[in-house]
Amino acid sequence: MPYSADSPRPPAAEVTFAQLGVAAEIVDALSELGITSTFSIQELAIPIALEGRDLIGQARTGMGKTYGFGVPLIDRVFDDADIAELDGTPRALVIVPTRELAAQVGEDLEAAAKHTPVRLTTIYGGRPYEEQVAALEAGVDVVVGTPGRLIDLHNRGELRLDRVAVLVLDEADEMLDMGFLPDIQKLWSALRAPLQTMLFSATMPGPILTLARSMMDKPVHIRAEAADAAPTHATTRQVAFYSHRMDKPEVTARILQAQGRGRTIIFARTKRTAADVADDLAARGFPVGSVHGDMGQEARERSLSAFRSGEVEILVATDVAARGIDVDDVTHVINYQTPDDPMTYVHRIGRTGRAKHSGTAVTLVGFDEGHKWEMIDGDLGLGMGELPSWFSTSPELYDALGIPSNAAGKVGPARQLRDRPDRPDKAGKARRASATRRRRR
Repeated sequence: MPYSADSPRPPAAEVTFAQLGVAAEIVDALSELGITSTFSIQELAIPIALEGRDLIGQARTGMGKTYGFGVPLIDRVFDDADIAELDGTPRALVIVPTRELAAQVGEDLEAAAKHTPVRLTTIYGGRPYEEQVAALEAGVDVVVGTPGRLIDLHNRGELRLDRVAVLVLDEADEMLDMGFLPDIQKLWSALRAPLQTMLFSATMPGPILTLARSMMDKPVHIRAEAADAAPTHATTRQVAFYSHRMDKPEVTARILQAQGRGRTIIFARTKRTAADVADDLAARGFPVGSVHGDMGQEARERSLSAFRSGEVEILVATDVAARGIDVDDVTHVINYQTPDDPMTYVHRIGRTGRAKHSGTAVTLVGFDEGHKWEMIDGDLGLGMGELPSWFSTSPELYDALGIPSNAAGKVGPARQLRDRPDRPDKAGKARRASATRRRRR
């Protein structure tokens, strides 16, 4: 039974959370965050979820999926006669693919539950087991976590799942891509009926639909946009051009001086490139942070927190590390390296043009990356055709992105990179190796 919202509503027709029957305590908490009216996915999903029915919610990144499942989840756990009284054992479980996304979803749900007695905790790898076990022992009602750590704690007997009444799978397509499907099935099988299940995803590949049909009870499939809607936000302007590998640092420095540029995410394919780009921008005087796999979990969380708070407005990230970035007012996304596939491109540029804001996505296509771009352009129907070749001195680059004519390669004295991972130089490595040899002698 598919529902769809094929066209945006005029402002006069916007629906509030209160009109959907959401508990006053949750409505008040959202209002304090400046959130009153709903997105399409929320308007369609919340009434069905409040009834306790299974549902599949499909909407692109940045279209309000978190509160689409989070609001009815908190509402039901807080005050639904079909869910047992809260006693400190989990009543709801939210499974997400990455640590960063777990932290973001946990923060959002805690904010919405502020005026209710519902207690939440977030569980993921890279953090000490002890603090997570202590939180569970103290009593929680909603658990948000990544599959691996959830299974570990469940196998140890620390995480009880037998009283969970609501299960949410968020970013289900991402979890499939990351190989988590067996873990999800294992966790799902540990739950006891009656159970409400909500599955949310930007896309619905075959294996996800098969899982849904086999494990869910007559789910309502909600699609918050037309079936033939473009995979990218209409509010995002897309610019792509060939850029020489040696000139990309200079090009990036100019783009970061474009008029109207605010918070910006720069995507790199590899950890090393992300680290190098962040180092280079810091040396050019830009306030920059980074998140990638060579950084410890605490350092990554500090960088993300600084980016969300505005302490730094440029973040260099790899794809996996960026999946927990949920910031509505990102004005620019720069693909420093061309994504490997169309869906990675969609997820990257979906970080801008969100929540009714406009944005710009710029892709620097290396001369050895043309085949990747052709696949992206063709599969997504972007219709860009033959790309121009622009350099950091090309007037066309300045005109296309609103870059001042006096933009230079540096904007000030070198800055310290936010939460730099330990990446010793060659001399440092040599000194330590020499010291090790002396100790052995």
